[in-house]
Amino acid sequence: MNLILRRVLQGGAVAGLLLGGDLAFHPVRAHGAHGGGGEELKPGEFKARPVVTIEGHGGFETNLEGRPEHYAIDGQFGAVLEWGLPNKGSFAIEAQIGPSLVWGEAEHFYGRVHVEEGGHGGHGDEHGDDHGDHAEDHGDDHGDHEEGHGDSHAGHEGHGHGSGAPFRRTDIKGFMQARYQPNDRLELSLSWWPYYVTGNEGEDSVGLKNEVGAKLVYAFGDGDLNFALGDGLESVLDGVFVSVENRSGWETDGLFIGNYTDTWLGFGFFVDQLNVTLTAGPRFYSPGDYSGLSQRTDWGGEIGMEYPLADSVVLFAHWKPIYSTAGGEGWGKGWSHHVGTGVSFSF
Repeated sequence: MNLILRRVLQGGAVAGLLLGGDLAFHPVRAHGAHGGGGEELKPGEFKARPVVTIEGHGGFETNLEGRPEHYAIDGQFGAVLEWGLPNKGSFAIEAQIGPSLVWGEAEHFYGRVHVEEGGHGGHGDEHGDDHGDHAEDHGDDHGDHEEGHGDSHAGHEGHGHGSGAPFRRTDIKGFMQARYQPNDRLELSLSWWPYYVTGNEGEDSVGLKNEVGAKLVYAFGDGDLNFALGDGLESVLDGVFVSVENRSGWETDGLFIGNYTDTWLGFGFFVDQLNVTLTAGPRFYSPGDYSGLSQRTDWGGEIGMEYPLADSVVLFAHWKPIYSTAGGEGWGKGWSHHVGTGVSFSF
């Protein structure tokens, strides 16, 4: 049964490569300045919407020894509260929480390393976007997550996360965000991704992991670039945006894993109702003191897609590859990936 479930999750990861998307429910807006509600609210107007998000996602740290993997199915239940502001602006608060069925490793903050002590496991630091993707992130990236969820730590066969990715347990995952849009070009948001580990296994210990982030997005156009409607190169600027996001992460014992800042250029467009978003740029990563690693500049990006099946149902998926430019004890140079796919319902 575990093998069958793992194949289902891997299939979801492949679908993520083909479809693209984001963990929490967002309206389909090509420039990436997600606005909490799909319809524009008039100044002073208020709307509350229950939301349900189901996502299958996987993380693959091919830059680390043993190539550790994580797979999970998340069920998130919550609500979006949104207020309309002048100049087509809005303010929204979103909160979701629910179970996360975990195979292999649990999600973790990007950059977590495994420190050897006496030839065996010490503690670690890293993902994940992804969460978190995540995050990333999940992120993201958050996870993302975080996505996130992501939208990364050294794997060892003796710890059991280098092979098989057996079912581990059911954890509890949450997401909370406050988002302010003074107009239809600028978005500022503050986010929190709590993650409660329910059992001691491998490098995962019982307790609450925390990831917090702040993000700014500025769109150069109105985000309505649609190639299916005949928009051409003269309209490309409508889909261009820039984003700056900072995230920090802590382990269940309070260990500070590190923080990173993504300064990414993005391009979003529609093909009929399919929304495609592409982002890429440097990731300035500062590991926690425990790791003994130096600050470095990694590189990454994300491909995301969203497709509305109805006014209240959105299919989504995403792929976030990150390239680490430096190695060290418990950390490797090379690629890590977070992929996911799912569906969001808004009532």
